[in-house]
Amino acid sequence: MDSITATAQSWLIDFFDEKTKKEIRHLIENDPEELKDRFYKNLEFGTGGMRGVMGVGTNRINKYTLGKSTQGLSNYLKRTYTDSDIRVVIAYDCRYNSDTLARTVAEVFSANGIRVYLFSELRTTPELSFAVRHLSCHAGIVLTASHNPPEYNGYKVYWADGGQIVPPQDGEIIAEIDSLSFEDIRFGPNDDLIHMIDKDVDEAFFEASVSNGDFHAKGKDDFKIVFTSLHGTSITAIPEVLKRAGYHNVTIIEEQAKPDGGFPTVKSPNPEEPEALAMAITKAEEIGADMVVGTDPDSDRLGIAVRNLEGKMELLNGNQTMVLMTKFLLDRYKEKGFKGNEFIATTIVSTPMMEQMAKAYGVEFKTALTGFKWIGKMIKDFPASKFIGGGEESFGYMVGDFVRDKDAVTSTLLACEIAANAKANGSSFYEDLIDCYVQFGFYKEKLISLTKKGISGAEEIKQMLKDFKENPVASVQGSKLLWVEDYNTSTAKNVQTGEERTIHLPKSNVLIYETEDGTRIAARPSGTEPKVKFYISTNAKLDKAEDYKSVNSQLETKIEGILSELNL
Repeated sequence: MDSITATAQSWLIDFFDEKTKKEIRHLIENDPEELKDRFYKNLEFGTGGMRGVMGVGTNRINKYTLGKSTQGLSNYLKRTYTDSDIRVVIAYDCRYNSDTLARTVAEVFSANGIRVYLFSELRTTPELSFAVRHLSCHAGIVLTASHNPPEYNGYKVYWADGGQIVPPQDGEIIAEIDSLSFEDIRFGPNDDLIHMIDKDVDEAFFEASVSNGDFHAKGKDDFKIVFTSLHGTSITAIPEVLKRAGYHNVTIIEEQAKPDGGFPTVKSPNPEEPEALAMAITKAEEIGADMVVGTDPDSDRLGIAVRNLEGKMELLNGNQTMVLMTKFLLDRYKEKGFKGNEFIATTIVSTPMMEQMAKAYGVEFKTALTGFKWIGKMIKDFPASKFIGGGEESFGYMVGDFVRDKDAVTSTLLACEIAANAKANGSSFYEDLIDCYVQFGFYKEKLISLTKKGISGAEEIKQMLKDFKENPVASVQGSKLLWVEDYNTSTAKNVQTGEERTIHLPKSNVLIYETEDGTRIAARPSGTEPKVKFYISTNAKLDKAEDYKSVNSQLETKIEGILSELNL
């Protein structure tokens, strides 16, 4: 506690503004526990950049923590590009303080002699990724906390390829940031180096999104969509992209259309949560819509609800939408003729069904750690290969490589293309998904996410993962344990034969059990929230579509049994 107090007192020098100093004095004198939480560590870059609660302190998002990160990034850019007119582009979402924090970040870059392109208003994260390459920038920043609660904000860094920073760059940038003191931040702006951007970049992004997501589906005029932006940025892009692609029967949930960092109509602006799309689903039932689409605040994740076999709206999970989107893209590539260098990709905690599809189509399958930056890195690392599409279980998908991060804008259009085409052919999105299960195997997944806040929560998460590793299950629902994959040690071991193989991915705090029947259980801490996550994947053979309900029920029962065995 003495060390924490000393760190807090270091913020009482003249460099810091009076409001900040007043708040710190109050915490020191009146609230040691809150002071501890704000200063016991520095915010770190995780799977989705730097994200945290806004407020005063080293463990908070504020002008000083973001300023220090920006100063470190400025130093790194200038050391990396010694002969260049260095350029960065900055976007921000709907969250509280995003606009003012974005301006602060722009000013620090400009104070370091770096040219800045700053969006004049909020924009989607995929448009920021697109803008990096479109404007020939060396880096990009987006101020966002994705789907986190209202008190959060964050800072994601992109490199010249339009993808998020990855090793070794992220480590080198972090080392540069850590070498600085807060007094090293240059806050004095050079306004001549800050350029506002908007419609020209929007136009290019809209055109690219339609070009990559419009497959000229049949039945667009007869296809009803309900769309909600959940108070976020997608309202600036998705309605226009759908309109340009020929979808004119789109109902927007007006109560959720206005950007608002308080997210007043939902408990969480996360399209993974059924409650977030409840208002849109109610409207869809009321008007007889075919599909509901909702996106998170920065528009990189999308949730989709479609009519099930009973004609009721059902929210699909990220694995389900990813599978059908990928199959649709694979079919289009197959029609043109594969060139032999195509690949699809997903993450280690997503459905194994993606690998089965790749085998069936004869394309390469690549798997990555959790976090879309790793899929973006594949495109950069294999320039001779063609990325068709890929995604992750957490409702993110990327169509082609014109954007180098998950992209709810183009993915929304693609989902509508699939569903409209299916309806015109006498089928549906849901029925086409069941056909996938018949063709490639019926894989069913479940995510359990446990929130553990603060210092004690971090310790609890650490202990849970330690117990999971040191006390492996012997079997799961009667199926004996076969493989243990430990990404911290980069080893996979067959517990029955003793065979070991090396995992050729960066080390990560992930442990995966796989049983003889292909059941997989993965555990990992969240990189952006105080959560520990458990991913369950089961599978069964589905001989014909008519057996879907009974096999689905069997898998649901099996998942419930697994959760009971694991005390989750």
